[in-house]
Amino acid sequence: MKNDTKLVHAGRHPEQQFGAVNPPVYHASTILHPSVAAMEASGKTPFGGVRYGRFGTPTTFAFEEAMAAVEGGHKTVATSSGLAAITGALLAFLKAGDHLLMVDSTYFPTRKFCDSVLAGLGIETTYYDPLIGAGIAGLMRPETRVVFTESPGSLTFEVQDVPAIAAAAHAVGAVVMMDNTWGVRTFQPFRHGIDVSIQACTKYVVGHADAMLGAITLGDEDTWLRVKTSVAAFGHSPGADELYLGLRGLRTLGVRLARHAETALRLCTWLEGRPEVARVLYPPLPSDPGHALWKRDFDGACGLFGVILKPAAKAALDAMLDHYEHFNLGFSWGGFESLVIPTTGHSIIRTATAWRPEGPSLRFHAGLEDADDLLADLEAGFARLNAAA
Repeated sequence: MKNDTKLVHAGRHPEQQFGAVNPPVYHASTILHPSVAAMEASGKTPFGGVRYGRFGTPTTFAFEEAMAAVEGGHKTVATSSGLAAITGALLAFLKAGDHLLMVDSTYFPTRKFCDSVLAGLGIETTYYDPLIGAGIAGLMRPETRVVFTESPGSLTFEVQDVPAIAAAAHAVGAVVMMDNTWGVRTFQPFRHGIDVSIQACTKYVVGHADAMLGAITLGDEDTWLRVKTSVAAFGHSPGADELYLGLRGLRTLGVRLARHAETALRLCTWLEGRPEVARVLYPPLPSDPGHALWKRDFDGACGLFGVILKPAAKAALDAMLDHYEHFNLGFSWGGFESLVIPTTGHSIIRTATAWRPEGPSLRFHAGLEDADDLLADLEAGFARLNAAA
């Protein structure tokens, strides 16, 4: 079954819900049991059915079934946010004395969690060059338990050689995790050696900037049970309405992604020709350093990309950003609207590698607006930048 067909049909069972096309939304905390014996029996398999709202309802199970199909995994655990998915997965496999290899280009909140919470628990994190590939074998220790990847990298868009990293990690028995949010639908993690795939469903899965949701997809039953137990223990359960919005978003994800990617490529190609631009960071561009790996491992893209400008004063940059008509200033991405944020300074932290942009750096999300309008908006922004210089 093709990916876009999975997006439409996965997790739907109309024959079990009176022919309704969409799964019902179950708002539930307390679940009533017909007898003491039934209540006691439910406790022996807490994840085997509907026992208590925190462990899942039919709405939860429908979303998890759909996400497992989309990611190509065995089972999925839904969480209350993307960060909850990251932290819940890490804490399922790490304990005091363990060692974590974390990609240096990781999402900033992930780095903050490693440097504060994990460090406080006695778990050591070593950051590694996202372009290390098979060379990561040289960083492995006897106590290395997890290797965490994110490809393309957050804000800087380096594409990792995931199969090579996974092979080196598996050779010493380490678990390989991936933040696959950029690659939802377009990167099949379990075909490339990933054991635990994480999605910030807040982004493209929900797709409308109106819900927080995460997902952890696992490759086998033992790994799923371990992560499910961890997530339940931390209380990272999502709400029924958020799960419904995730299911709704999945049904149109294929067509939305295609439009986002088409627009992004057009914008990036245009931006490469601008005299104000030093570099465009978008793996589908033939000029991007990660293009060959992206072409090998991905079967599509999304609308998120970076731009490095030539040196410009902050006042001129602010004049450009403050008055866009369609590119609004806002965190997150993956919704229908176009966004931009400045990423120069504290947003990009490196400890294993050096990040030396030629000038101010920006992150853009190409939304679902007409590309001609977005191009006109960018052009007007450069006019403001130059006028304020």
